[in-house]
Amino acid sequence: MSRYVFSHARAVLPDRVLDDALLVAEDGLITEVGPATPGQVPAEAVDLRGALLLPGIVDTHSDALEKEQRPRPTVRFPAAFAVASYEGRVRAAGVTTMFHAISYQTNEAKDRTIERSLGLGTAVRERAASGTALIDHRKLHRLDARDAAALDVLMDTLAEPAEAGDVPPLVSYEDHTPGQGQFSDLSVFRKVVAEQEKISEEAAGARIEQRIADRDRTIAQRERTLAFLGREAKAGRIRLLAHDVVSAAELAEVRESGAAVAEFPTTLEAARAAKAAGMPVVAGAPNVLRGGSHSGNVSAVDLVCAGLVDNLSSDYMPTTLLAAAYHLAHHGVLPLPAAVGLVTSGAARTAGLGDRGALVPGQRADLIAVTGDVHQQTVRFTLLAEESRAAERPPVTGYLTAAADAG
Repeated sequence: MSRYVFSHARAVLPDRVLDDALLVAEDGLITEVGPATPGQVPAEAVDLRGALLLPGIVDTHSDALEKEQRPRPTVRFPAAFAVASYEGRVRAAGVTTMFHAISYQTNEAKDRTIERSLGLGTAVRERAASGTALIDHRKLHRLDARDAAALDVLMDTLAEPAEAGDVPPLVSYEDHTPGQGQFSDLSVFRKVVAEQEKISEEAAGARIEQRIADRDRTIAQRERTLAFLGREAKAGRIRLLAHDVVSAAELAEVRESGAAVAEFPTTLEAARAAKAAGMPVVAGAPNVLRGGSHSGNVSAVDLVCAGLVDNLSSDYMPTTLLAAAYHLAHHGVLPLPAAVGLVTSGAARTAGLGDRGALVPGQRADLIAVTGDVHQQTVRFTLLAEESRAAERPPVTGYLTAAADAG
């Protein structure tokens, strides 16, 4: 049996922070959490010297792997290298479970093709199965609602044997055509397109009008897409996320079609409707840190203040997850345990994962130790449950004490 003991930590429990805590993990599971009683701390315990001890962070939506593979327009690395490189970055940010957003769409402006996405998806699957991964790699399938070829490919992908049989695959239903959803405000979208494509706002406006015309010609495909996803969701074969929902009426439509999660609702109305329907609500951690949406939509902090957010995801920047939790706690929006819950237990529930996200006995021993304050946090170590099952401790544990003391 493998056994880890951590002592003298400030353990962030679901409902409180336990100062001077002791946590025991055995064979990959947390078996004990309680006070570090003087004279009863095991000799093998790693002294965390007051560092915060948190569950590993769960990121339900990250596009950043795309940027890792292609950091510049003329540079593209092999998919397998990108996954391994990105894995190290997110582990350093305290993320132990990552849902990589694999996009089924063709979008020249964002350098997205179905072929490229399938390559990244294959690399994620192979890394997850390697036995050497530093995080739990999973996939979020992002489907363009109006792309017939994308739907056909997703159908084939979902027909393959499940990669992780514990939960149904996550599928995000997305319609990013302008004039709705994330880009309801065309004046904001015009500025975004002009900046992304390095053209004038007038030229951007003309392109947007063309996209709107194209959208009106693809309504039938949108209906076909939603019908398929609805059948799969209602049969329990997928967990469907409704992306960028803008109104109560739209929320009701996707809910009727089997959506279980409201991902990045763009208005207070949509978020309230999702909450009333019992659907978890996902907001963006970058939105929290920036003080608002880059697309002119509802503020994530406003949604949190209204009690409407269950889960923060990184969207495109995983380092924002821990920082957003600190930000919400520091500014008195939420107590620290509740803020941490948005990126741990709340995120795990969004994904349908009941085995992680909290420092309680029986949960996976995905653990991180953190020092610092609201201005700068440092993840001193990350431990994955699979590592804590190993007969030999990973080399990182050799410097935990010194590293935590350095904070």
